[in-house]
Amino acid sequence: MNLKTDVVIIGGGIAALQAARVLGQRFKVHIVTKSELKNSSSYKAQGGIAAVSSPNDHVDLHVADSLQAGVHHHHEENVETLVKSGANVISELIAGGLPVDRKSNGEISLGLEGAHSRSRIIHSGGDGTGRALVEHLLKIMPENVEIHPHEFAYELLLNIDGECIGVRTLHEHTKKTYLASYIIIATGGAGALYSTTSNCSNSFGDGIALAYRAGAEVADMEFVQFHPSLLFVNEKAKGLVSEAVRGAGGRFIDEQGNLLMEGVHPLGDLAPRHITAYEMYKHRKRGKEVYIDISMMTEFTTKFPTITQLCVDNNINLEDGKIPVAPGSHFLMGGIVADATGQTTIPRLFAIGEAACTGVHGANRLASNSLLEGITFGKSMAEFILTSFSTQTNYHKKNIKDQTIPIKLLTKQELQLKMMESAGIVRSHKGLSNFQKQLPTLRQCSKLRFVGETSEEIEIYFMHIVASLIVNAAILRTESRGAHIRADYSETNFLWQDNWIITQLDTMKVRKGLYEHHQARRHVEAIF
Repeated sequence: MNLKTDVVIIGGGIAALQAARVLGQRFKVHIVTKSELKNSSSYKAQGGIAAVSSPNDHVDLHVADSLQAGVHHHHEENVETLVKSGANVISELIAGGLPVDRKSNGEISLGLEGAHSRSRIIHSGGDGTGRALVEHLLKIMPENVEIHPHEFAYELLLNIDGECIGVRTLHEHTKKTYLASYIIIATGGAGALYSTTSNCSNSFGDGIALAYRAGAEVADMEFVQFHPSLLFVNEKAKGLVSEAVRGAGGRFIDEQGNLLMEGVHPLGDLAPRHITAYEMYKHRKRGKEVYIDISMMTEFTTKFPTITQLCVDNNINLEDGKIPVAPGSHFLMGGIVADATGQTTIPRLFAIGEAACTGVHGANRLASNSLLEGITFGKSMAEFILTSFSTQTNYHKKNIKDQTIPIKLLTKQELQLKMMESAGIVRSHKGLSNFQKQLPTLRQCSKLRFVGETSEEIEIYFMHIVASLIVNAAILRTESRGAHIRADYSETNFLWQDNWIITQLDTMKVRKGLYEHHQARRHVEAIF
């Protein structure tokens, strides 16, 4: 079945919905998502939206906090664009009816989270901001937007000029081809590649695999953020315990009640996530349990209804005053190379949200900058397309000659455990290289046509592709920076400053700057 339209958006989170809301005012938009719109990491997001909105705050402070948390591995111009434009975008959404938490005097209630120098986090429904934002965007969605749930995108189509002209999808056993003037990837991150994660169970980085196989550049894949506080019961992660809990006074403690972050960092329990996650990792590695002490909080159930219900569902008695936690994968700073308008290295292919790498998060994302990125760059990309729209007329498909050779793959569970063990919070050359041997090479990832007819089979192959991108980049970056921690290279090396690991098909290179116009200083041909 073929369908020709104006725009196709792959993914159903905040970035996808914000883009669809704007584009749908003029064009026909189809949203293709492999799950339900309410089964996304955006919908589950407990944290709020970081935005400058009080007299004692300033965009320069928010920019500085973002750069500090990300260890200055950023595209600074894009960070400034995000922070400055983001404050206006959230104001527009609030004026348009987005409900936000307020004080008794009617002012917006602003929360404090890790590595922020000011209280600037806007919440809705306490710890239900993601849900409120998704439901608000759906409520105001134009009729021009059509949503296709449970439809798995498995191949991008290019024309003979190298432009992206469409996408092939699979719904149960029915294949469909969408042809469009613009294709947008907004599929989110890849947290579920790990056995312990805050993400939805199907967040495997599909969109990154799609774009990579089509020839788009990807960058920063070694930078995977681990959140320090996932509810951990019976050796399993049960959901996120938001950083806002610590912003409201919660403290990391051990079984004896000792404060774990005291003396570790000037910000203590609100240190950047790569620091708190690493500390919790070390304590658990020594066989010690980790908790968040909430005994001093008088209105916990009112402020955090989602977390309260999560604890009740898992038989955690909040009257004990502590919540058992452990670190787990949370956010991918890397992704498809894109600018602030979402343009990738493939014409007419755009990427936004966590699937994209715009350099705004550096080596470690600042808390509550993710929803900000989705609504801000989702809108800026849509406005760019609105002002520069041109109808695609060349649908003559490029003939791609992939080899069809079956390769040995790990099971989903094996891959997730290996990722946690070898490419998790702490990495080493030995662990990474041993794991690398069990993954497809970059040449195989980019050239081989997958053998499989079901979305589950293709999904596992995509998991291996994204895992390979992460592992190869983690091997190449011989330093510790932000969320990328190497046991064998424990220091941050100034020689790596402003160097970006770029992967395109079977080639990996180190480039001075995120974008091509910053000429590469060295070029590494992948031999994997």
